[in-house]
Amino acid sequence: MKKILLIEDDKTMRENTAELLELAGFEVVVAENGKLGVEKARKEKPNLIICDIMMPELDGYGVLNSLMRLPKTASIPFIFLTAKADKEDFRKGMEIGADDYITKPFTENELLGAIDIRLKKHQSYQDLAGNDGRDLQGFIQGAEKTIGLSNIVKELKEFKLKKKQVLFSAGDTPDCVFYLIEGKLKVFKSHADGKEYIVEVLEKDDYLGVIQILNEVKYNSQCVALEDSTLVKIPKDDFLNLILKNRDVSTQFIKLLANNVEAKEEQLLSFAYDTVRLRVAKALLELKKNSGSDLIKITREDLASLAGTTTETVIRSLSDFKKDGIIESEGRQIKIIDAKSLEKQDY
Repeated sequence: MKKILLIEDDKTMRENTAELLELAGFEVVVAENGKLGVEKARKEKPNLIICDIMMPELDGYGVLNSLMRLPKTASIPFIFLTAKADKEDFRKGMEIGADDYITKPFTENELLGAIDIRLKKHQSYQDLAGNDGRDLQGFIQGAEKTIGLSNIVKELKEFKLKKKQVLFSAGDTPDCVFYLIEGKLKVFKSHADGKEYIVEVLEKDDYLGVIQILNEVKYNSQCVALEDSTLVKIPKDDFLNLILKNRDVSTQFIKLLANNVEAKEEQLLSFAYDTVRLRVAKALLELKKNSGSDLIKITREDLASLAGTTTETVIRSLSDFKKDGIIESEGRQIKIIDAKSLEKQDY
């Protein structure tokens, strides 16, 4: 049963609306003023909040501002309920993060319809984030049509990147987000000894530069085309306007960025403590996941960089995997035959 927090100072309106919601099958928690409403939102963690604007103690704008500052309540769908239909009030409410705005008097269908839409949209964004909340690329791809990003991509001019051509270098300041239409890119860091460490391999429909744009930082790595590629540049302002204007999207992005940091930490721990064989196995599984195919095309040097080891060690590991019937290989192509055996490599 979904829980709704109703914050309304008018007793008659509060009781009538609460009864309507309960008859519709919702669990209802009520608060008679804004200050109490914030406290109950923190304690009860409702699935949706309906809040009047003009209230004593703390008005509706103050309630929303307070809840937006708290990670546990920032993403809760929020509907303003007010007798004022002034466009300025409507715009102010939406600008600070309200999801909808209902004016009094309202019908049962208007109220329940708005609630149904907001709950479904909120659930859809949570689903896009994935069960483990780590898939930043998947989240963008799933949300792009909803937030209008795909329309901008279609209107932008494509550009080509030849194999081994540099897209950006460490220290460059990003002014756009890149969308990869065709091809394959590698993002890597170079060490003082000349060795490369691949941060990620990007393929068709991936986005690049999102974290740098959102964090307003320079690139700390280099990006080079692994093969002839086609991309578009999404201007920084266009991307931010689309992503950040939707509270559900922006909240999920914050969570995904935090999880992205955790993923990098796990990768570093893997380099420090996993066996070489296990690191090569993990690199192959990651490439399989990103490409969505058992057939992987990558040089031994790039695979070594991705696994954090030497080319010679990668060649030996691949040879062992081939003898065990786990993979097949020819030239740069590696075909994973037994993914489950790769997952069990611990020596």
